[in-house]
Amino acid sequence: MSMTVNLVRRGFFLDSVALMRISRTVAELPNIEDAALMMGTPSNKQIMRDAGLLTDDGEAAVGGDLVLGVRGADTAATDAAIAAAAELLDAPKHSADDGTVWWPRSLRAAVAAKPDRNFAIISVPGDFAAAEARKALKHGLNVMIFSDNVPIEEEVSLKAEAQDRGLLLLGPDCGTAIIGGVPLAFANVVRSGDVGVIGASGTGIQEVTSLIDRAGGGISHAIGVGGRDLSAEVGARTTLTAIDALERDVSTRHIVIISKPPDPQVVSKVVSRIRESSKTFTVCLIGGGAIELPDNAEQVDTLKGAAAIAVPKATIFDWDTQKNARPLPAGQTLIRGLFSGGTLASEAQLILHTAGEKVASNAPLPGVAPLAADAAQMHTIIDLGSDEFTRGRPHPMIDPSVRDDVLRETLKEPNAGLVLLDLVLGHGAHSDPAGHIAQCVNDAGANRPLIIASVTGTSRDPQNRATQIAALEAAGVIIAPTNADAAACALACLKAGS
Repeated sequence: MSMTVNLVRRGFFLDSVALMRISRTVAELPNIEDAALMMGTPSNKQIMRDAGLLTDDGEAAVGGDLVLGVRGADTAATDAAIAAAAELLDAPKHSADDGTVWWPRSLRAAVAAKPDRNFAIISVPGDFAAAEARKALKHGLNVMIFSDNVPIEEEVSLKAEAQDRGLLLLGPDCGTAIIGGVPLAFANVVRSGDVGVIGASGTGIQEVTSLIDRAGGGISHAIGVGGRDLSAEVGARTTLTAIDALERDVSTRHIVIISKPPDPQVVSKVVSRIRESSKTFTVCLIGGGAIELPDNAEQVDTLKGAAAIAVPKATIFDWDTQKNARPLPAGQTLIRGLFSGGTLASEAQLILHTAGEKVASNAPLPGVAPLAADAAQMHTIIDLGSDEFTRGRPHPMIDPSVRDDVLRETLKEPNAGLVLLDLVLGHGAHSDPAGHIAQCVNDAGANRPLIIASVTGTSRDPQNRATQIAALEAAGVIIAPTNADAAACALACLKAGS
């Protein structure tokens, strides 16, 4: 019979990405059934309670405490897991210039130690993120809020304060940025250049910046504004401030703006600001419909299109989908998309829907059906990074095993003729996502659907894009150079068999 144990560390903080990585490492230990490592906020404790990972010790934790929950086969397994977690938690995380361990206990201490720094990343539970961000703004710091679950009224207040102070506030739920050539959070290693990117989408920024790099261009800055910035409530506050910042930046020639469908009134504000700019723009509002733009701007429907305008005449955009298409297996007529990137999932939806295909999704664009019982007879595009899949678990970019079980089941589905996948590389992402997919594909055997994948990243990323592609191709996966090409190739495969 399994047993559950909690370890509580009072007043101990570690950022959420580190916690998810340690949780996954512990969960993979022998005879461990599940594990979670979270700050002891009420919402986090509810997640652990629902997962059967909270004991009376964990129930007593408060928001500033760290709670480890482990469920294992026996005492020996849970004891070993607790010991392993403690060792990982105690490992040095930061080094000062002289090589000594440096771990400031507060924002005030960090500012005092490094007064020349002008940027802060906030990665604490959402209950505390607004307070920490406000402290950073008062110290004159630009702020990136990695944390999610920040109330929208707090977001509006923080962004108004940042505007008043002439500072940038990225987020909340900002997972990607490149500032002055430095990749932050989930970002790729790209060359410096003259293209600035403003995105209400982390994986959208990653796809565009990686494509620009692979096409021979480079990035001046990539500014993540948070998924709600172009909503009616927030009013594009950070987007407008970011346009102002890139307007002043002499290294930026061209600006790309990326978003899922924004509020129409907010779009008019952004268009008015573009009209006043001396720079040229590409606007990509995936699924947002056509808008009227001034002469210095052009609208595109896809992330590939945005990168192609930023680096014209690049050969990577000339991939022939028809040439790479193959007929689907006999009697298997449905496309199943399993995505770790939400915007990449939206782009695939858009391409299939625009072609007249019936599509359903758990995160549907306008015109796309929500998932329901009758969706089994439609093509489906699933965003595996959405809350229903990541509640209490790492994001699939961090832990690709989140997709493994779904992929294995999909490869056995009788009507599935083609599976669309994305791999997103870069800092913060798993070290070998292709290895997970290749194992699932190899286990499925020869009688499986076609698989088409795109790999977002560059050769300089920690995972090395070429190495990841080679592993997938060895497993028989068709590799498209962009996510848009993968979706277009899926359509071509449908027609090849008709």
